This record gives sequence, structure tokens and C-alpha cells, in this order.
Amino acid sequence: MRRVTELRASDADRERVVALLGDALADGRLTLDEHSDRTTRAYAARTLGELTGLTGDLAPRETQPIIADDRPVSVLFGRVRREGRWVVPVKLPLFALFGTVELDLRDAVLQRRHTVVDALVLGGRIRLIVPDGVRVQVTGRTVVGTRELRHRPADGGPTVEIAGTLLLASVRAQAPKRSLRERVRGRLGRRR
Repeated sequence: MRRVTELRASDADRERVVALLGDALADGRLTLDEHSDRTTRAYAARTLGELTGLTGDLAPRETQPIIADDRPVSVLFGRVRREGRWVVPVKLPLFALFGTVELDLRDAVLQRRHTVVDALVLGGRIRLIVPDGVRVQVTGRTVVGTRELRHRPADGGPTVEIAGTLLLASVRAQAPKRSLRERVRGRLGRRR
């Protein structure tokens, strides 16, 4: 299995990096020569690892255009959130002790059609925001916990499985709210 940083970059990934480089040039964090060099390297980059190396010194980790991080997600008595363009490992270790982990998968890259979140949660919460078509299953051992799954899965769509141990924990998965136009179209489509 390949590391997250070895995955191929898309044109959209390159454009996100170039946009951040343009902002850095505009506010003086990069010189014109540095901007030119990094932009050239961004357009020539083949992997996500090559792209993340170009912006690491320009923005905090949570605001990077691409997060290629396969480290476990953990929180102690607080809150941690992964969002934006990030690569979800095939098996994502998660630990929460009286804290909340929020995983926003709307712009995330799922490496496979079946992703496992291997969770150990004690008195904490897991919150997922999943795009339409993604199925969420909770298969982990739950002791005095709650599950609220409000998503719109599609047949044959990707699956995110929450496995592991959940003690005094809650899992909530929801799809993003639809606009009024999308809700009306959905209702009209069902009547036909």
C-alpha cells in the first residue's frame, strides 16, 4: 500500500497550491523569484508529497491547501477537526478521551471504496460530515453510546466504517444541508 504522500496529484490540487503561492507573493512572504520557482515546481509536481513541500512554511497546518497526513487523529479534553482537501488513509486510527473529533469528508480524497476509522473513544464524540453517496456504518463495540446517522448513501457508493471501541461515546454522521432549490427538485423528482 502506498503512503499518502506518494499518491498522484490532480490538476485541482496543483491549482490550490498555486493560489496559496499567489497570496504569499501578494503579501510579501515570497519574493518574485521564489514565487516563480515554487509555481514552476507546483505545475511539475506528480505527487501530493511534492506539493505539500512547497507550502509548508507559508501557512499553518490546518490551513494548508492539501493535507497529506496519515498520522492518527487524537484529542484529549478538547476538539480536533480535519477538513478541506485531505487524504483519508485506508485505515485511520482515532483516539478521543472526553473530546470531539470532527472529520469533514466533503473535499477529502478516499483512497479506497471502503475506509475504516479504527476508533477508541472514551466519553467523547465523533462527528462526520459526508457528501451524498457515502455510506457510514458503525460496527465498533458500543457501551452506553448513541448513534445518529443522517446521510444520503448511494447503492455501490463508498463506505466509511467506524470500528473499534466506543465507551460513553456518540457517533454522528450527517450530509451537508441541501439548498432550498435542491430540496424542491428532490421532492418533485419523487412525485414523477
